[in-house]
Amino acid sequence: MNLGGTDKQKALDALTDMTAGAAPIAQPEYRARIARAQAYMTAHGIAAMYLNAGSNLTYFTGTKWSPSERMVGALLPARGDLAYIAPAFEEGTIRAFMNIPGEIVCWDEHEAPATHLRAALERAGIAAGGAQPPVLALDESTPLFLVDAIRAATDGYALQSAYPVTSSGRMCKSDAEIALIQRAMDMTLAVHKAAAAILHDGITTTEVEEFIQQAHRRVGARGSYFCIVLFGEATSYPHGVNYVQTLKRGDTVLIDTGCKLHDYISDITRTYVFGVPTARQRFVWEAEKAAQQAAFDAARIGVPCEEVDKAARRALEAHGFGPGYKLPGLPHRTGHGIGLDIHEGPYLVGGERRPLAPGMCFSNEPMIVVPGEFGVRLEDHFYMTADGPRWFTQPAASLDDPFGAA
Repeated sequence: MNLGGTDKQKALDALTDMTAGAAPIAQPEYRARIARAQAYMTAHGIAAMYLNAGSNLTYFTGTKWSPSERMVGALLPARGDLAYIAPAFEEGTIRAFMNIPGEIVCWDEHEAPATHLRAALERAGIAAGGAQPPVLALDESTPLFLVDAIRAATDGYALQSAYPVTSSGRMCKSDAEIALIQRAMDMTLAVHKAAAAILHDGITTTEVEEFIQQAHRRVGARGSYFCIVLFGEATSYPHGVNYVQTLKRGDTVLIDTGCKLHDYISDITRTYVFGVPTARQRFVWEAEKAAQQAAFDAARIGVPCEEVDKAARRALEAHGFGPGYKLPGLPHRTGHGIGLDIHEGPYLVGGERRPLAPGMCFSNEPMIVVPGEFGVRLEDHFYMTADGPRWFTQPAASLDDPFGAA
């Protein structure tokens, strides 16, 4: 494939809004998520769950709020209605953002908000003092200062992580979630193709990042959710370097970017060569593609997640990389879950024995790092169906044709 040479404006003008028909998660799905969480809590002896501002609050209630030094969240009892907790001066805003209606428990700035959480528990009929302390599960993303405050205010309650509850819902995506991830991935793949088209001698990584930001807006996103652009030796650092690079012929190019669509995230990496690849670049790229395919082929319903990681590493070792995490080779896990967070469980990594199940979504990115030379990461995502894995985006066709243009 002939990379580069297209005018930036022409490349942007070729992009169109791709969000038509992509519907956000509807209220009935949020109610179903709450019902499943309550059933799980009842079955496992959990009296209530605290959801802190962030992706878990969004997942169960549709309410979007960024975490801060102020306590904002929701209390979900195993039986009964949801209650929100927020500063009194934010009540109107919370009400406007609210998707699932519920009481708003307000606290003033001079007060300890965790004491209001306890009062809400008691009003829900969940009081301490019985033969067994009632279990309050705390959102696993709750910051330590809030955990300490809640612990101090809930003497007589047993605290535990809410991760078993939250993950029981979030790990397996619904059809509506998969559709949003699919559209977001399609949008980012179009942006990748446009970015490859504008490369030229002397372009900087900063210029490419700025273009990708504009391109994501053209396809309907608010911009890039994240963006990593690396040239040459810098591609051997999985998450980038702290300096700007300038492109020259023969450089390895690694671009890793994504966007958000109705809160769901895309994440795609492509690696190719600007100019004529060397035999060394071609060998490493082909080894990476083989490892990515081996991981995909190993993903079957009921297989432990770690087996996918093992399959990728076996493929790499067959090409002389590794073993294990040793370099040159794969220094990190093969993949992560994705959804409302760019990295969420379960993970494709050694020690993760959780079996693959329909609806699970994963990145597949067994990156090869060759220190001092370059790195190759091919990252596409797949989701599990009853019949096995299905790609969100088709993997790179070849080093010479990374987007299947031929």
